[in-house]
Amino acid sequence: MPDHSHYARRLRDIADALDAESQPGDDPLTPHAETLDIINSRRTKRGQLNYAVPNQLQFQRRIRRYNADTDIPHGDIVALALDTWLRAKGYPPDLNSPPADVS
Repeated sequence: MPDHSHYARRLRDIADALDAESQPGDDPLTPHAETLDIINSRRTKRGQLNYAVPNQLQFQRRIRRYNADTDIPHGDIVALALDTWLRAKGYPPDLNSPPADVS
């Protein structure tokens, strides 16, 4: 019977690294600290994000209302929501690499 202890040890190391990377908080919708740092930085370069979304979901109206209640800029609302969702699905940004040129 083959010895798989090496693979089991590596899988445990990977699981430990993943646990250390993303510790879930009490509220899964809490923005990531790195995301807040980027959004709050005056030097953050911004780009346009245009996608066709269903009108029935009333995103524009809901974002305007949330902005009126919180004074969080529209773009930051969208960035926080998308970043939180993508991180939860296992797609965090690679903040160590240069930003991709979006044209």
